[in-house]
Amino acid sequence: MSLRSNFEPGTTRWAMRRAQWTALGLTPEDMEKPKIAIVNSSSDLASCFSHLDDIVGPLKQAIRAAGGIGFEVRTAAPSDAITSAGAAGQYILPSRDLIVGDIEVAAEGALLDGMVCLASCDKTTPAHLMAAGRLNIPTIVVACGYQPSGVFRGEHVDFEDVFLYAGHVASGRMTVADLAEMSSCAITGPGVCAGMGTANSMHIATEALGMALPGSTPVLANGPRMWQTVAAAGQRIVELIDEDVRPRDILLPGAFRNAVTAMLAISGSVNTLKHLQAVAVEAGSDVDVYALFEELAPKVPLLTAVKPNGERRIDEFEAAGGTLALLRELGPMLDLDQPTVAGPTLGAAIAAVAPVDSDVISPLDRPLARHPGIVIVRGTLAPDGGVVKRTVTDDGVHRFSGPAKVYRSREEGIAGIRGGEVRPGQVLVLTGLGLRGSPGMGLTSAFVFALDGAGLGDQVAVVTDGQMSGLVNKGLVVAEVSPEGAVGGPLGLVRDGDVITVDVDARTIDLDVPEAELAERRAALPALAAPTGCSWLSVYARTVSPLAQGATLSK
Repeated sequence: MSLRSNFEPGTTRWAMRRAQWTALGLTPEDMEKPKIAIVNSSSDLASCFSHLDDIVGPLKQAIRAAGGIGFEVRTAAPSDAITSAGAAGQYILPSRDLIVGDIEVAAEGALLDGMVCLASCDKTTPAHLMAAGRLNIPTIVVACGYQPSGVFRGEHVDFEDVFLYAGHVASGRMTVADLAEMSSCAITGPGVCAGMGTANSMHIATEALGMALPGSTPVLANGPRMWQTVAAAGQRIVELIDEDVRPRDILLPGAFRNAVTAMLAISGSVNTLKHLQAVAVEAGSDVDVYALFEELAPKVPLLTAVKPNGERRIDEFEAAGGTLALLRELGPMLDLDQPTVAGPTLGAAIAAVAPVDSDVISPLDRPLARHPGIVIVRGTLAPDGGVVKRTVTDDGVHRFSGPAKVYRSREEGIAGIRGGEVRPGQVLVLTGLGLRGSPGMGLTSAFVFALDGAGLGDQVAVVTDGQMSGLVNKGLVVAEVSPEGAVGGPLGLVRDGDVITVDVDARTIDLDVPEAELAERRAALPALAAPTGCSWLSVYARTVSPLAQGATLSK
């Protein structure tokens, strides 16, 4: 096979590479083998990826046994639970694109032949998929699993519960001591959050896309199935290089359609919209993911209710057959001719799966619900759309109209809740938190949970151009409104008392202010100044594209 990592003998690049790699213990025979990046987004900062370092050794052995050479490549490793502490959560989304750049520098700079990406927390999986699409070298994404949960006073508890109840402390519904006790026992091992948040949603989406080995998601971190997948990926990546199967051979329009169908069937994280769109952009695939969600939402039924959507746990979903079982049920709605990194088509992969015999994953003809779990709303307040998450029971408010109360930061909004400014019937607007205004898209989940903790979650509506955690499933929240307020979008023109109406069933969100008045307000806004300096957030703000382009750095 012809390998791009091998250079003509006697050249400068050949000699330099030979000298460096000989010092690492490689033999002359090794120099002729495929060179494969083991992309390890690892850090000691969070349990999300504290186990990844231990995976590298066995994966290297599996790659070597298959005839390749694995090189560990480290990248940034952001955790929503930890990295969100600084700059009001503004580093979270930009870290995704930083990882993509890290991978490009290492894999493309060294002209490696392929990649196995160890995916974990929320931003690592989309980053790995984006890098695969950008570099277009044979790649397998390995989902490294969800964390085991614990017991709090005799009841199951996981990270999602900690996330939720933290908002109850300010209202006195939970003490700091109780929250500390819950926090200390919620997580009993490494891995991603044990709910249908962004991490598990993206792991499932990766398999639906065909970029993870069939049957590998979701999986318990350090569980037997994770280790089986690691060994299989080490073997298969060498074969992929030999067969010259590349990500752009897999990341076709049908693959994205399959992934969106899966996300709707599980009521996945709202963050999957922008991540899948970003993957499509990087892969050069002519796909409008937002339009796919709008088209498929009325057609795809809800087949499972994993927390925070219902009472089922992610380990129960895995035990019921996981993503393959889900895709088998969705078979009539999928493009089964789509290729996968395993070699066989998606149709062939799911044909080997037994029919679902579980009340965790419902059959297609007897779904849990037929309403969409993810709804895109548009209107005069969000011409380019906003995203709403609905529960499986769909017992929340469908239509809400009321006067606006405007806040311009998460902290200002939380202070307003604590100070008694927020009243039932209001539409709470958090603006200036979008991709460029924040910059980086501020994380506003704490505001929603503070409302819930204050007992106001179902008595107000929230509209923001910021982002929400994939675990947010409380109240009527319209997030990621586009265009964002800071660049002249209508959300930035809202004033206290303006009437806003959200109608989930009609998929509309409107601001009851005459266009002439909005034009006057827009004209009075100062122009958004591009940040200066070399900080990552400044670079991001100057280069980020709109959500419709996946918030990629393509300006």
